[in-house]
Amino acid sequence: MQSTGILETAKATNPVKDLQKFGQSVWLDYIRRNLITSGELQRLIDEDGLRGITSNPAIFEKAISGSNDYADLLKSLQSRTDLDAKARYEILAIRDIQDAADLLRPVYQETKRRDGYVSLEVSPYLAHDTEGSIQEARRLWKAVARENVMIKIPGTPEGLPAIQQLISEGININITLLFSQKVYVQVTEAYLAGLEKLAASGGDVSKMASVASFFISRIDSLVDSEIENRLKHAKDAREQAQLKSLLGKVAIANGKLTYQLYQSIFSTTRWKKLASLGAKTQRVLWASTSTKNPAYRDVLYVEELIGPDTVNTIPPATLHAFRDHGHARLSLTEDVDAAKETMETLAKVGISIDQVTSKLTEDGVRLFEEAFDKLLQAVEKSTKSQTSPKINRQSYRLPETLTASVKHHIDDWRAGGKVRRLWQRDASLWTGTDEANWLGWLNVTEEELGQEQKLRSVAEEIKKEGFRDVLVLGMGGSSLCPEVLALTFGPISGYPKSYVLDSTDPAQVKAFEQKVDVAKTLFVVSSKSGSTLEPNIFKQYFFERVKQTVGADKAGSHFIAITDPGSKLQQVAEADHFRHIFHGVPSIGGRYSALSNFGLVPASLMGVDPVNFLDRTEEMVEACASCVPVEENPGVVLGIILGTAA
Repeated sequence: MQSTGILETAKATNPVKDLQKFGQSVWLDYIRRNLITSGELQRLIDEDGLRGITSNPAIFEKAISGSNDYADLLKSLQSRTDLDAKARYEILAIRDIQDAADLLRPVYQETKRRDGYVSLEVSPYLAHDTEGSIQEARRLWKAVARENVMIKIPGTPEGLPAIQQLISEGININITLLFSQKVYVQVTEAYLAGLEKLAASGGDVSKMASVASFFISRIDSLVDSEIENRLKHAKDAREQAQLKSLLGKVAIANGKLTYQLYQSIFSTTRWKKLASLGAKTQRVLWASTSTKNPAYRDVLYVEELIGPDTVNTIPPATLHAFRDHGHARLSLTEDVDAAKETMETLAKVGISIDQVTSKLTEDGVRLFEEAFDKLLQAVEKSTKSQTSPKINRQSYRLPETLTASVKHHIDDWRAGGKVRRLWQRDASLWTGTDEANWLGWLNVTEEELGQEQKLRSVAEEIKKEGFRDVLVLGMGGSSLCPEVLALTFGPISGYPKSYVLDSTDPAQVKAFEQKVDVAKTLFVVSSKSGSTLEPNIFKQYFFERVKQTVGADKAGSHFIAITDPGSKLQQVAEADHFRHIFHGVPSIGGRYSALSNFGLVPASLMGVDPVNFLDRTEEMVEACASCVPVEENPGVVLGIILGTAA
């Protein structure tokens, strides 16, 4: 959901634009007011060949809470006592949707209605209300009054008849929250039946458009978690090999087989009859394509799902990453037999894809409802008590000479487009060498929000098992954030007390050992490289102490490792049967790792809710976005002041 500078400097080729060569359209999974008014959206259309936009309540909530984009309209709505929070939100959202649709209108015309759409979602509260969804979709369609808009309806059992009815009325529909191949078939049936009804009533099916939004990364997140749990208890080498072979593979396999269904359904005699009337296929749209697991390539779910007549709606950070180092190829029809084998293996190891997708749908509805709750709360607060977002406006007072120098640098950043270039990871802002490889912290909150349930689950697990203390064993960047959090929040009722050991001084080690009950302590060994001397020494010492106290067979259950994928520490943790292994992000340096697992795992264990923590952080991300004027960008201004005064 975060905004980034998502345009790049001139390159010989643009991998994002290259996707069109393989028949795939790129839409942006993001919207906010300044994206439209700053000219950034138009540049994306011109330079990246952007062909559409999707929005959702979570995106709007972050934009409203973390920016001043909506201050003018929010202020004008304060006197509208006749409007509730939902009506006020719709006024904000519809203005953005209309303006974005107008910018995309040329794309809509050039592609003969195939692309150029902006999606607006019905209330998530209506996910299980057929008639309510129909009525709201009709109302929003009429209110936006743009041909190149799609109304988003979830693919729930109650949503399916609403989809069919709305299609039959000539309303463009984006079917969201799809995970299951079985449900996908039902969605295509609703589309076909709706078109047939529209044609029978004399409607023009050639003007209709629809996409089936199939969610990707969430499948791997849930399946991988189940596999990791099973690996802890798998004794047979063959079973372990089968389980490991599935890690990071199921979501893509599921997507490829869904595309096979698409090709089959839209080549039938039934479809050809509709096509003869000018109807267009209901394309598969890949959603949730940002990588949540730092062990996987950050553009994995873009590179492996490229094929004709598809759409990929990509969040800003992933869009930039693909532009920077992605490779476009016709991948969607590759290794289909291997995809079938993956799904067969999943069933053989006892993991039901039907249960997985059913849970993901339920969770998706709940998460959208929670996001909508937060959105309405943000609107209510902004229109009743204040016109500014929750982020405080920045002010500073400096000596006159320093003020002049700061203003000079602010002007320089504005003239040079440096905020946008920073979000683009433009290495020329530094030495022009490898700096772009170390800016993973720019989009880390977006990635970490994808694993919030795992963080919560582990925290509850440790709490329930009676651990009284958590001792983080680290050095430098891996220990700074946990120490700050422990000092800031202090002990949180019901959760273990957190300590940080970052010195090999024998007296300090002994002091910490005396503070905790080894038998009731969880040790978090934290090292990015996995080869830092101090954490390794700590691990060896305390692992022996735990073995002496609880026994060699139980010692590993008292340890968690946080390290970059494939490190020496990961190998040690696996050999010693650590309770959990969390990965860092290789593109984030140690002292910038606070919002990665190096900070979030200790935070969660001590009782800090990761979702609330990251949500508040996302508000600041929005305040520091590339489309925010330099002088209003708190992160940039603070950085300029510190750099100038240094």
